[in-house]
Amino acid sequence: MDRYARWNALLELLTDSGRVSVEDAAQRLNVSQATIRRDFDQLGQQQMITRTRGGAVANGVSYDLPLRYKTAKHSAEKQRIGAAAAALVEPGMVVGLNGGTTTTEVARALAVRPDLNSSADGAQLTVVTNALNIANELLVRSRMKIVVAGGVVRPQSFELVGPLGSALLKEVTLDVALLGADAIDAVLGPAAHHEGEASMNALMVARARRVVIIADSSKLGGHAFARICPIERVETLVTDSGATPEAIAPFVAAGVTVISA
Repeated sequence: MDRYARWNALLELLTDSGRVSVEDAAQRLNVSQATIRRDFDQLGQQQMITRTRGGAVANGVSYDLPLRYKTAKHSAEKQRIGAAAAALVEPGMVVGLNGGTTTTEVARALAVRPDLNSSADGAQLTVVTNALNIANELLVRSRMKIVVAGGVVRPQSFELVGPLGSALLKEVTLDVALLGADAIDAVLGPAAHHEGEASMNALMVARARRVVIIADSSKLGGHAFARICPIERVETLVTDSGATPEAIAPFVAAGVTVISA
């Protein structure tokens, strides 16, 4: 296990339990205690955790780990979700994409579709995003038109938030908004941990003809701090095959079309 894989694993342990000792972490990851101490020291220097005597505790923002440290947890599911969500896009559309690990997979799936990369007869796809990494994924791998909303960068998600980006989003019209969410509830709707991200996402919803929420099964029925939109605005939910019938049923009852990838 390399250093970054260990860091991901340690951050997950802290997210789950809030506190972990050097001894316990070393046993779980099958590495030496000296290695864990160095990892904890380095994560502490980056203010990702708080070092304690003999271990570490999660910081108050541990629920919202930076994207670059998020593990490939549910990676296979997210790739399938990304492909399924990308299949909803047609040439010539204007598509809104926010940031996150799952929407990154959507962007990658869009980038490799040759029918979306052609600019012949006006069929070029336009992607409007407030995420720098999403824009980069598409810019280096496709010939789509990329529009990036301005704002202040959140290092946790690479998303741009604030009034600068809001001004742009208020002036565009989207055929479909493909939005990742930190949680989605069949009554309260999709939500994000950070209010700035939720606000930008809500603007995309307001400018979109169709709204598709992209969330792996671990996020169904969950709650997060800031609501993105009412469930009534969600046309489609794309999730993975790990979603149980019991988890899906409330969304179907709310009138949401559910796609399990």
